[in-house]
Amino acid sequence: MTQEWFQNSVIYQIMIDRFAGVEEPGNWHNPEYIGGDLQGIKERLDYLEGLGVDVIWISPFYEGEAYHGYHITDMYSVDAEFGTEQDLKELIDEVHERDMKIIADFVPNHVSVEHEFFKEASSFPNSEYRDWFYFREWPDSYLSFLDFDQDLVKLNLENRDARAHVIDAAKKWLELGLDGYRLDHVVGPSHSFWNHFEEEIHSEFPEAVVVGEAWFNEIGFEHLETFKMPRKYLNAVTGSQELAQRNYIGVLDGVLDFKAREIVLSVFGSDLLPDSLAESFLKLHYSHYPENFLLPNFLDNHDTNRALYELGNDKEKLKKAFSLILEQDQPTVIYYGTEVGMTQHQGMKDFEKHGDLQARKPMQWENFDSDLMKFFQNQIQEN
Repeated sequence: MTQEWFQNSVIYQIMIDRFAGVEEPGNWHNPEYIGGDLQGIKERLDYLEGLGVDVIWISPFYEGEAYHGYHITDMYSVDAEFGTEQDLKELIDEVHERDMKIIADFVPNHVSVEHEFFKEASSFPNSEYRDWFYFREWPDSYLSFLDFDQDLVKLNLENRDARAHVIDAAKKWLELGLDGYRLDHVVGPSHSFWNHFEEEIHSEFPEAVVVGEAWFNEIGFEHLETFKMPRKYLNAVTGSQELAQRNYIGVLDGVLDFKAREIVLSVFGSDLLPDSLAESFLKLHYSHYPENFLLPNFLDNHDTNRALYELGNDKEKLKKAFSLILEQDQPTVIYYGTEVGMTQHQGMKDFEKHGDLQARKPMQWENFDSDLMKFFQNQIQEN
């Protein structure tokens, strides 16, 4: 395995627009850019190095239509809101000079409806890009990311040219210096695509890590048309997160461990279950995977409620949960701000829309819990 640098690493997940360089923090409750950028991350590398981070993971930086970076209009360009390609290169180089690594989100399954290729494909019936997308009935009915058909259109990655376009984009940023990817929504594309992607990437970049997001959260049968993963109907019937993750053994280097998160938070979030049960459940969970399959642990991310909120704002429970995942023989991900006690007052599901903003507040650089941060720092250094 050539990704040994990733095993047991401590990864710090950053949402670019919300981390550093923020100009208007008061606007965080709106789904809009508030000024965080690549330069701001570079200026905070002392903090990350001092925390003991090995790997920085940044949200999508590609040209797009949304503050979070997932509505991409050009995979080959850096969004001007976040900076320039030179800014990205300087960040990568500075990270490497500090003997750390840097990975990024990569989004192959879908693009924004504002992408020039889709706009052309939906405007001209004989467009060369028409087969790059799944039109049910041209031009207004097409497959999307889940039911986000007003925003995101699904790419036909079985089309040779579309596939090459996506894979070549991934190669471009690895050539610039990125050390790998967290692959968004891997349940969307087919295993045929992922096998090709993995082969192409690792043949040129053998040490690059490719870890998927195989999250099967609240997926309904109405969404399955947009999925190309195997055994998707069985997965939908069982609702098994474990099955969804195991689908990628032998396909990718690993997947984010949503199942482990579920185990840890359910045990530590309960006043009835003994803490030791979490370790027992994790041991059973890991027995379902080969030793060389990467399962990065995490307590929260940009799509979940903050871990501290899930644990009833009990920082002692958060400490126990973090200590446990750090002890496992897997990478550990810290979502920005978890280490300083960032939480929320309401759950994502309490909102009709944009509930995810609750977990995407600007990084708390002032009036944060320095004792909690020192606890994280000490745990990382001792592990």
